[in-house]
Amino acid sequence: MKSLRAATCQFPVEPDVRANASYVMKQMRQAAEQGCDIAHFSECALSGYAGVDFPSFKNYDWELLKSCTEEIQSLAGALKLWTLLGSSHPLTGKNKPHNCLYVINDRGKIIDRYDKRFCTGKIKPKPTMDQCHYSPGNTPVTFKVKGITCGVAICYEYRFPELYRDYLQRGIKILFQSFHNARQTPVADDDYNIWETIVPSTMACRAAENHLWISANNSTTRPSCWPSFAVRSDGAIVGKLKLHTPGVLVTEMKLDPKIFDAPGPWRETSMQGQLYSGRPVSDPRSTDRTSL
Repeated sequence: MKSLRAATCQFPVEPDVRANASYVMKQMRQAAEQGCDIAHFSECALSGYAGVDFPSFKNYDWELLKSCTEEIQSLAGALKLWTLLGSSHPLTGKNKPHNCLYVINDRGKIIDRYDKRFCTGKIKPKPTMDQCHYSPGNTPVTFKVKGITCGVAICYEYRFPELYRDYLQRGIKILFQSFHNARQTPVADDDYNIWETIVPSTMACRAAENHLWISANNSTTRPSCWPSFAVRSDGAIVGKLKLHTPGVLVTEMKLDPKIFDAPGPWRETSMQGQLYSGRPVSDPRSTDRTSL
């Protein structure tokens, strides 16, 4: 049975890149000590999140970000630990950076980079939210660890089920989704933190409908809306960290055929456009839908 031991990591992301790097490397060591194959960090974990952790990229120290990234790469190689590093990737000219996840292998090499495709906000009549600071990407990213195909996604993309279906068709079994506590204050409805329910519930649904393991993490910068967690491929949340507390959640993600897969018998045909199960009947009382 194939299995991947994953570390879902959370800490308070700051505008201080060196402080963020220190947390990342500390938690990488913790993950390695616990026998993990991969360490997964939150959105913009190293760079900080523009518009939230700091006002904008004006006068941003890109050289410092690069040198800290290289330190993390070196440590990943030394620990033989795959690392998914949330950061920001500069572009040329006046193009805004990408909000990204670097895929660093167990030799310390960046083998790919995922750029957030659905950036929050709008672009007309003027950019708002993510669109003020980041350029969207347009490419899915998959990679293999111990023979298991994995994929990555970032935050707001959990609202788009099409991305998960596309990843499923690309053969992934585990999805690593990085979030950030991008809202300055929790959104409440009658004093109830709706995000504490909506994000985990949606991710559980994405796992169950596609039969995927999911690692979902968040920054612990106060006030956070929900803590990092892991979802089994049947949709069960099998572990979570403490709110507002740095930590490493270790999950043994086993590709066990015995894990319940409710839509399994009909998933492939439904994805091909057959939106019913079994064989339809030819019966006049079936086609007449206005009579008793």
